[in-house]
Amino acid sequence: MPARSPSSRRLTITDIAHRAGVSTSAVSYALNGKPGVSESTRAHILEIAASLDFAPTAAARMLSQGRSDTAGLILRRDPRFLANESFFMQLIAGLEIGLAEHNRGLLLQLAPDRQSEIATYRRWMSAQRVDGVILVDFESDDPRVEVIREIGLPAVAIGDPSLTGDLATAWTDDAAGVRDAVRHLHTLGHRAIARVAGGAHFAHVRIRDEAFAAECDLLGVRHAIRHGDFGVELAEQHTRDLLADGAYTALVFDSGLTAVNGLRVARSLGVDVPGALSMIGWDDSMLTQVTDPPISVMSYDVVQYGAEAARLLGAVLSGEPPHARLGGTPTLHARGTTAPPPVS
Repeated sequence: MPARSPSSRRLTITDIAHRAGVSTSAVSYALNGKPGVSESTRAHILEIAASLDFAPTAAARMLSQGRSDTAGLILRRDPRFLANESFFMQLIAGLEIGLAEHNRGLLLQLAPDRQSEIATYRRWMSAQRVDGVILVDFESDDPRVEVIREIGLPAVAIGDPSLTGDLATAWTDDAAGVRDAVRHLHTLGHRAIARVAGGAHFAHVRIRDEAFAAECDLLGVRHAIRHGDFGVELAEQHTRDLLADGAYTALVFDSGLTAVNGLRVARSLGVDVPGALSMIGWDDSMLTQVTDPPISVMSYDVVQYGAEAARLLGAVLSGEPPHARLGGTPTLHARGTTAPPPVS
């Protein structure tokens, strides 16, 4: 089969290099205004490119300039739960808003474990798939901090600054939010409060645990913590066990989804909410607003938080020194699931 002529297909820098009698790297330098070729050679290459009406594709242009106009986000979450997790849906929306301000897109990928997540960062870096990444779900002594530094991948961490090393960090004061939740319930008269928490390996869960226990101890409140995985099955079992215990008049859940499920469990057992049991969830969503009664939550503007994290990544890519930005402190939205405990 005869080879197609340059006029019958998209021209490439190889075609320009052949016409000019130079290397493809010389063409790349000339077209992108980079040093590496003489001014006479640059002028010769540009003249040939113009005569051929050559226009590089956006992808090729970005690759030659060492950028992709894309930020990466990897989530290690069960995809069955992810669609119902209001936090990540709102966070992703906010990231998209912030990235779009600089004409960047978001590359989202799920990973089954930490090893796969780290391997993906290395692959993205070597292939120039992303300009930078956003890291979530920090653990104590998180290995990603050192990996990101080692491979030189620009990054913004979403987590407590005590966990993120020297990375630029967007964070919320979870400890203050938990203490406010406990104080609110204590003010209503509750003296026995349990917390249905997420996975104990997550650092933000540990921070909430410590704040919860410390505030309960300070106020003389009996307390318990039950850990799950942010899914509904373990949360349901913990709720059943705590209600069977009968010692606790209030429950604080680590997500809106688990709080909604907790309300369903309480009703199935004939427990009156809020007459016999008060409940507070974490992160607001349509789910927590349309239940009967609507669920009291600790919440902040997650969409805005995501947008600020994206802007912080933009600042890092522009050469600003890494720093931490407080994205907000969860505040109480008291609704229909919190009330004074029953009189004994």
